[in-house]
Amino acid sequence: MLKTILDAAAAGRFPAADGSVTVVQQPSERDAGVVAFSAHAVVFTDQDPEWVRAAVAAAPSDELAAPMNPHFLAAFADRTGRRMDTIDLLSAGSRLPGEAPLPLAPLTDRDHPRIVRALDYREDVRVWTVPGGVLILGRGLAGRWECAIEVSPEARGRGLGRDLALSARHLLPEGDHVWAQQSPGNVPSVRSFQAAGFRPVGAEALMIPRQD
Repeated sequence: MLKTILDAAAAGRFPAADGSVTVVQQPSERDAGVVAFSAHAVVFTDQDPEWVRAAVAAAPSDELAAPMNPHFLAAFADRTGRRMDTIDLLSAGSRLPGEAPLPLAPLTDRDHPRIVRALDYREDVRVWTVPGGVLILGRGLAGRWECAIEVSPEARGRGLGRDLALSARHLLPEGDHVWAQQSPGNVPSVRSFQAAGFRPVGAEALMIPRQD
């Protein structure tokens, strides 16, 4: 169910903006959290939907904002024994034909810190490098394609972030979309993805399993 909702949103078809909260089964043991669209939130969890709705209603905020309110997210984390990741801007871009605009070199060192971190969140992780930059692509929440980019300080301000994000769109299978999460405060990253044609879709908060 979550995959269907995400696929539709990536294509520009969103849940009804009716102020409601949809609760669906989490797609894997790893993945639980909230995706907030315009006036509609989707909570994916193995918890009782009635508990979710009661906890959302108890959040001290406007009802439209309640599913992303820290009060609810903290209760969600406590209930599930998880920790909350950041609240990210969620954006998506469609596949582009042709070659990527950068001469990407595959990185196969599975001990590289970027690969190690990506494997905590994604499967089928692939990493490419260019001078001053890194591009990560893998399958994350509900099997969707997700990408992340990294630009070294000395290479910033030259459009490399935009070109890395744009390259991710060229690396997809036909008909697919790629998703990206950006911290709203990371303005250079937000601008890079939007300049590469990624469209804002909503906001996302993931509940990460605690590692003892």
